[in-house]
Amino acid sequence: MPIPEDVTGDEIDKDVRQELQSLPKTLAEDVARNLVMVARLIDEDPEGAYGYSKVALRLASRVAAVREAAGFAAYANQKYSEALAEFRAARRMTGGVELWPVMADCERGLGRPEKALDMAGAPEVHKLDKAGQVEMRLVAAGARRDMDQLDAAIVTLQSSELASNSIQPWTARLRYAYADALLAVGREDEAREWFAKAVEADRDGSTDASDRLAEMDGVEFVDALDEHEGEGDSAEAKAADVDADAEAPEVPEAKAPEAEADDSADDDLVDDEGDTERDEDRDKD
Repeated sequence: MPIPEDVTGDEIDKDVRQELQSLPKTLAEDVARNLVMVARLIDEDPEGAYGYSKVALRLASRVAAVREAAGFAAYANQKYSEALAEFRAARRMTGGVELWPVMADCERGLGRPEKALDMAGAPEVHKLDKAGQVEMRLVAAGARRDMDQLDAAIVTLQSSELASNSIQPWTARLRYAYADALLAVGREDEAREWFAKAVEADRDGSTDASDRLAEMDGVEFVDALDEHEGEGDSAEAKAADVDADAEAPEVPEAKAPEAEADDSADDDLVDDEGDTERDEDRDKD
């Protein structure tokens, strides 16, 4: 797959670059450039990212970072079985637990929420950092909802991280999930409050909390582009009318039939008077 010239491979994380040092230099550069493309496209063009991940995987399948990138690319394309296999391979290579929450979410994607809940209660969760534990909580709440255990999902999300006023990278998503769970059980006033709190914490637009809040408030957004298009159509219609008026030929005003009849009558009168005068002149003679 083509790679833009501005992608050098130096853009990757230093830890990944260090992993690639086990490869020959030229090969390491090729793998690095493909990994950069995966990271660049995964949000906007998941299919494209998946394609580059397959190239990197073919070049260096024994590198944990490559297997992890392939897992995330497959996950972004909802290929959960493939993603889970790649995550497991990466975990075997590194021995780390960082991928535990996303592996559990793959189980959800495969229709196995019970397995995801089992993973949420496993010893590996205690080895996760704070961000990983919050992520695991979100996955567990999602699994509860998959099983129609809505109240249990709400309880799962209630935590010190949710109650905290400090803004962390996970805060917006945690508040959003809690608001959505509340709305699912009909607690609309509380849901609105938490959607508003999610908006406050969502500094990078990672959720659509503002749209959800507006929807609850009955606010309707009008597409400005559509409005301008309408105005353009109106202007074109007006211009067409003007052109039509300008091009229309000038029609001379028709003479009313009554007027023509009067003129004819006048002519007859003149002719009669003229004949009378000539007759009088002949009598005198």
